[in-house]
Amino acid sequence: MKKLLCEMQIKQTIDVENSINSGQVFLWRKNNDFWYGVNGQDVLQINSNGKIESLKNNNTDFFRNKDNFDEIIKSISKDKTVKTAVEKFAGLRIINQDPFQCIISFIVSSNSNIQKIKKSLENISEKFGESIEYKNQEFFLFPNAETISKISMNEIKKCGVGYRAKFIKEAAKMISSQKIVIEDLKTLSYVDAKKKICTIPGIGNKVADCILLFSLDKLEAFPLDRWMIRILEKYYSDKFQLYTKTITEKQYESLHEKIVDYFGPYAGYAQQFLFKMERENYQKKWL
Repeated sequence: MKKLLCEMQIKQTIDVENSINSGQVFLWRKNNDFWYGVNGQDVLQINSNGKIESLKNNNTDFFRNKDNFDEIIKSISKDKTVKTAVEKFAGLRIINQDPFQCIISFIVSSNSNIQKIKKSLENISEKFGESIEYKNQEFFLFPNAETISKISMNEIKKCGVGYRAKFIKEAAKMISSQKIVIEDLKTLSYVDAKKKICTIPGIGNKVADCILLFSLDKLEAFPLDRWMIRILEKYYSDKFQLYTKTITEKQYESLHEKIVDYFGPYAGYAQQFLFKMERENYQKKWL
């Protein structure tokens, strides 16, 4: 398997910089020629070619090398806008990250910006995660669901998450008690997995789609935030009619159906390319 993954990495070039700097992950930093990041109970070191070393020696498919990237690009390249984004950010990947960390990350992301999200998650890791040394650097592993479920609301609030503290604690309780079983979510359909994950307080359509896309293998998920609404209005007003700046749950579902009908089963990849391009056009900061 390791040999197969290496062959796929050589065949399909990964743009590590743009993939990590695309709003999918937050507990990452660059040191010289390497990116280092916390991925749940592991720490990863990634070089510019996409080669991964792991604290726990896990064989992680972080950049989704098992995906047929050529087929995906062909499938989503429906128009000039997507083709431009794909050409500009060739090698951009959907990241396959630790699901629990992803769930908490995107609960924290509600009505926030990337810098604040990063800081809040760093606070959570430093206060409640295990301190370890890797490659002569200190890292704090992301606390698991059981750990967070036992922490008081007040202590969670001190991490700078505000009203989201109760949602973080409830998510941890539901997962640690196995009311939500992460591995089961991966086997469900997109619709059923989304219904299940939306039973966690604080998780609506957009946050659910981020979690499904970035950690649960649901490549048809298409997170719709203000950036994506702006993109659809700017480039796709003839295909996806939007009459309001905010959309109801019913409108979200209807719009998602139209988007998947247009972009296909890998619509999430189209979303990520478009999101990356527009944020860069506005010179918005990443990590």
